[in-house]
Amino acid sequence: MTDTPPDHLAINPASPFHDAAAIDRGVGIRFNGVERDNVEEYSVSEGWIRVQVGKSKDRRGNPMTIKVKGEVVAYYRDIA
Repeated sequence: MTDTPPDHLAINPASPFHDAAAIDRGVGIRFNGVERDNVEEYSVSEGWIRVQVGKSKDRRGNPMTIKVKGEVVAYYRDIA
């Protein structure tokens, strides 16, 4: 496996951008210089993250999310 995480990654297993191996390895996201741990999906090249909004759910039972644009830096966390 390489040392750069995927450009686009989602934690939802139903998404075509889901990569279980990368998620198990531990991907960290820095958004506009702030470490974020509540990211549902991200795209580095397009410059956005999708985060959960409160505890509300959509009609399928998934958390409601919003897309926020800014500088996205993805990296693998060191698991020691």
